[in-house]
Amino acid sequence: MTALAVAGLRKSYGGLVALDDMDLDVEHGEVHAIVGLNGAGKTTLMGSVVGQVELDSGQITVLGHDRADCGRSVWAKVGHFIEYPFAYPELTVRENVVAAARLHGLSGTDAGRVADTWVSHFELDRWSDRQARTLSLGNTQRVGLSCAFAHDPDLLILDEPTNALDPAGVLLLRDAIVERAQSGTAVLVSSHHLDEVARIADRISVVHAGRVIGRLDPHAIDLERAFFAMLHSFDAGVRAS
Repeated sequence: MTALAVAGLRKSYGGLVALDDMDLDVEHGEVHAIVGLNGAGKTTLMGSVVGQVELDSGQITVLGHDRADCGRSVWAKVGHFIEYPFAYPELTVRENVVAAARLHGLSGTDAGRVADTWVSHFELDRWSDRQARTLSLGNTQRVGLSCAFAHDPDLLILDEPTNALDPAGVLLLRDAIVERAQSGTAVLVSSHHLDEVARIADRISVVHAGRVIGRLDPHAIDLERAFFAMLHSFDAGVRAS
């Protein structure tokens, strides 16, 4: 079953077109990566999926439900990290992850258990009792990722999740994504780093000018060259039309 499907998405901000007839889908157990330059529409797409962006037109289906009809039971199965980490500055690291799990329907006991699991996975144990406001940017990023993974979601939406992470954090995130996908979670992840997403992606879609303009083979050599060739070809076609 398709976990996420978007069709014909359009969104404009004044004269700026952010999404231009965007189509995309993600299957359960699949890591679908989207890559593109700044302003390509990646964050707008992801924000629209979770209801942060109101579309001009188009349809989004989340775990078999029209987004407009998704209730608490559906959103409880979705984890997301979009632009900024989820972290209440006055709460400790552990309290933040517990809060995220509780917001997704876990009981107090279960929330505490999964919080300990993900705090440990992202190697935040030594900061577990520290307020989030005192953390470095990289560790705040790890807290936000722990919150996104804490409730074992069926669908994960991750927007540039490696931002601010050191190499050790990138490896921990990679392991977490692969583990969740192997457990059946559908993962939509955006990145600027082609070499990094190629290590984990089943599919790579190139987003440009608010639409998907092509696909890259994760196993191909010299992905950067193929990526920029695709962009130049698209732009040349637009100028010629």
